[in-house]
Amino acid sequence: MKIAVIGATGAVGVEIVKCCYERRGVFGDEPPDLYASARSAGKVMAGPYGSLTISEFTLEAVKSKSYSFVFLAVSGSFSLENAIPLTTNDSGTATYVIDNSSAYRYHDEVPLVVPEINFSAIAALDSRLVANPNCTTAIAAMALYPIHQQFVIKKLIVSTYQAASGAGEPGMQELLNGCKSQLVDNQTPSNSVFAHPLPFNCIPMIDKLQENGYTKEEMKVAWETKKIFGTDDIKVSTTAVRIPTLRAHAEAITLETEADISPEAVKACLAGKPGVVVEDDPANNVFPMPLNCSGKDDVSVGRIRQSLIFEDKGVDLFVCGDQLLRGAALNAVLIAEAIVIKSKA
Repeated sequence: MKIAVIGATGAVGVEIVKCCYERRGVFGDEPPDLYASARSAGKVMAGPYGSLTISEFTLEAVKSKSYSFVFLAVSGSFSLENAIPLTTNDSGTATYVIDNSSAYRYHDEVPLVVPEINFSAIAALDSRLVANPNCTTAIAAMALYPIHQQFVIKKLIVSTYQAASGAGEPGMQELLNGCKSQLVDNQTPSNSVFAHPLPFNCIPMIDKLQENGYTKEEMKVAWETKKIFGTDDIKVSTTAVRIPTLRAHAEAITLETEADISPEAVKACLAGKPGVVVEDDPANNVFPMPLNCSGKDDVSVGRIRQSLIFEDKGVDLFVCGDQLLRGAALNAVLIAEAIVIKSKA
């Protein structure tokens, strides 16, 4: 099975390659072809498949290869220009393009997919272009959708604690360099990726400010949760905060439901759900944290307690997941995996 990764040198692209390797039983042993900008062309990238040479992306080069899947780990502007043309190739067969950018997430004709939740949207819309959700949305959705199915969520109040990896490899490197500047060189950290120095700080604004006073990052959680869950009836308010962790996002979530709900009922609801693990023993200091969620596929849920605001109709919980995996690369590869499995059924 022929697969291409475009934007292969970035943090998400690197993880997509790893996720494909881990699913060789589905995709086969052939390594994906790697594409990036002219600056990276000809470079050799080491990874689980061994050393792979990066090619310069051109639309003509990729369309000539008749790929089954093309993963885009690129900017929104790049996707707007190239995603739809890439869904067809020179052999006349169709290619699935799975886009990690926000370019097509809010287009009605393009499915926005978390495969455990709404994989059927791909067939329903008969689309070869599939949008991958925002990292914060994807992580929260894994925990929230089973609850929504059983209790029907009415309101969500979300505070996010987002890792430097949300800004890609440059963001992580700026955090590491800033920590060294502060701790080793005794200098004030500089910043170019983030609006302010991130080490020993938190920045309560991510993405562009919108007319309603929320940022686009905060509104993504509202827009995308509703689209993935297939409802406009959930009210969502989010505050997005960048914190000095490397690659796992955390979210404090308060929710109100139509039906009575309890912490015990939530734990029972989430038990055994794919992609979710309950870590909720606060008396013994067991709960989700970026340190114990980084590098893991599953989303962790803990600190589950009855809401003091919504009482019997609400709970508070804490969710954590790897931003580069469930929040990006893993979700994209799981979409492709589900397409392959369905095609063989």
